[in-house]
Amino acid sequence: MGATGYGYYRFAIFSCMFIGYSLYFFNRKTFSFVMPSVMEEIELDKDDLGLITSSQTMAYAISKFISGVLSDQISSRWLFSIGLFLVGGINVVFSWSSTVPMFSLLWFINGLGQGCGWPPCGKVLRKWFEPSQFGTWWSVLSCSMNLAGSLGPILVTVLLQYYNWRTILTASGIFCASFSLVCVVFIKNEPKDVGLPSIEGAAKKGAKAGNGESTLREFLLSPFLWVLSLGYLVVFGVKTAATDWGQLFLMQEKGQTVLMGSTYMSALEVGGFVGSLAAGFLSDQAVARQGLGTHGNPRHRLLLFMMAGMCVSMYLFRVTITLEMPQEAPLWVQVLHPVSVLVGVSEKEIWILFLGAMFGFSSYGPISLFGVIASESAPSNFCGTSHAVVALMANVGAFMAGLPFSTIAKQHSWDTAFWVAEVIMAVATVGFFLLRNMRTKMGRLAEKTD
Repeated sequence: MGATGYGYYRFAIFSCMFIGYSLYFFNRKTFSFVMPSVMEEIELDKDDLGLITSSQTMAYAISKFISGVLSDQISSRWLFSIGLFLVGGINVVFSWSSTVPMFSLLWFINGLGQGCGWPPCGKVLRKWFEPSQFGTWWSVLSCSMNLAGSLGPILVTVLLQYYNWRTILTASGIFCASFSLVCVVFIKNEPKDVGLPSIEGAAKKGAKAGNGESTLREFLLSPFLWVLSLGYLVVFGVKTAATDWGQLFLMQEKGQTVLMGSTYMSALEVGGFVGSLAAGFLSDQAVARQGLGTHGNPRHRLLLFMMAGMCVSMYLFRVTITLEMPQEAPLWVQVLHPVSVLVGVSEKEIWILFLGAMFGFSSYGPISLFGVIASESAPSNFCGTSHAVVALMANVGAFMAGLPFSTIAKQHSWDTAFWVAEVIMAVATVGFFLLRNMRTKMGRLAEKTD
């Protein structure tokens, strides 16, 4: 009966969180999805677009940090559901607006609601799933973002053929707010709420000593916390720049169509879906083989590999995609020519989709790993705060990918802006390689470690 009970509730809770967070993410990116249509109706320059997107990410950073720190004292079920309802309602009101100040204000409020999404998910996962499965299920849940991100651009592009952007945002917001009521009913904070034994209690009995409590000062003075935070800032900022501005880059400087831009975004999210799953599963296997020590982390090798993949894919995306094909066919054109003949799609289009999938695979994997590493490396009494700190820094990176990034593009070009992102990403990758064997256990170390 116990096993059946856990199975039923795990399925119901995880399904609600997966669908719910997909709606969170879709309604976070709706403005980006309909941006070309909005620009046709309302005159917006790059500064206006950057202001709107940055207002959301700034609010999201603040809200997610507060929600993470306070997640142990707030009902996960209600926090998740209220945030989902707020996000849906704001999308509806956004569709009624037409000025940059109102757009920015409403997207700021949307960001506040968005911050209520992930912290309760992380808390519920820890309560309902075994520690040995934590990385895998964390990654599977994070794939909800890829699902929304991959289907979203295509779905919106198709709907824009029949409806205007205001109607699409209204319908999306109503559905989002309605599903929040389903989450209130089916999400349960922990097994004790339904009369089942606590999983955390059983896990602690079988766990090795060494993950004890520390003071806040000891935790905050841990160098690895800030190394991890800076790495997450760079990775999340670069990923956000690619997802928010990649479509416009392709259209305005690479001569691609709106459909090609949307398809690139979808390929990026599909690659991210696979990358997130691979990161969770493969890093869990590494932890199972090597265990978690005080110095180094078994997940770091995979993290470095994926960060290097981001650098390579960004460079190829910026350099190899040109307005006109060179007279002498590049190597990638020759390699892809048989595939092009087989599927009836040009080599350039296949190459763009491949680079999008490669970047998605390489960027969403580290995003999952940073959260898992932050949680498992922290003292037991600061797991939520640890993830809140690194997530705050990640959203600072996302903010930098808004107005500051668009300002570089306005004063120079999209090509220059993406070159700057490449350089920053390469420096971060080298830095993580040099620090791969540093002490990763945050807070106070046990006096004796077997």
